[in-house]
Amino acid sequence: MKFKRKYLAIPYAIFLSLFVIIPIGLIIFYAFTDASGALSFDAAKNFFTNKGNWDVLLVSLFIALEATLLCLLIGFPIAYFLANKKYNKNAVLVMLFIMPMWINFVLRTTATRDILFAIGINGGNYPYLATLIGMVYNYLPFVILPLYTTMLKLDKSQIEACADLGANPTQVFFKSILPQSLPGIISAVTMTFVPVMSSYVISDALSEGNIALVGNFIYLNFANNQWNNGSFMAFVLLILVAISMFATKGEKEETRGGLW
Repeated sequence: MKFKRKYLAIPYAIFLSLFVIIPIGLIIFYAFTDASGALSFDAAKNFFTNKGNWDVLLVSLFIALEATLLCLLIGFPIAYFLANKKYNKNAVLVMLFIMPMWINFVLRTTATRDILFAIGINGGNYPYLATLIGMVYNYLPFVILPLYTTMLKLDKSQIEACADLGANPTQVFFKSILPQSLPGIISAVTMTFVPVMSSYVISDALSEGNIALVGNFIYLNFANNQWNNGSFMAFVLLILVAISMFATKGEKEETRGGLW
């Protein structure tokens, strides 16, 4: 039998089915059934009528929004600096910012907790602040990397032309640099906003249990064998992921030129 290149997709298709499609199918199944497996909307009713769930969802949205904005405010100038060959002539500095991603997530969180405790910020006194700092630290590399990749492709000639036509630095930024960086910004938001909402290790460890996010509630429901309630919360997160993917659909990165 003649080998065809499409056969190379078989391992990927198997992996996709076992670890993506089937788990999502199970989440949807449990979200709309009861303990006996019969069709039921009790989990949905419990989610939408329980004030505690809404409080957790709003807190999660607020922390995710703040963490994403802070990561963008910090990561944008860093990525711009790293992509500027006038200041960064090799990839060493880039690796220094990406290296934390190689360290185990739990170890990073534990180290962050110990550092914050040493400077007087702990979950007992400042649970919200400690959680926010932990989120920004852990997800900042996921913002820097897509921004850096996009900024490597900024069109230098367009930026110079904008300045030559009389635009001041602020106008150059908003009229040329920011629009060209938009694909990287969208990717950074996608890689940060929803993952922050679903994270529970950071909030649980740094806030000492005082801050509960959607991820914490999902974990607690599954740990207490409340599969239906936990699955519906996970289903809500899936909807948020789908919305974010739909919102970024069709965005294409510019591939011309290079920055400096």
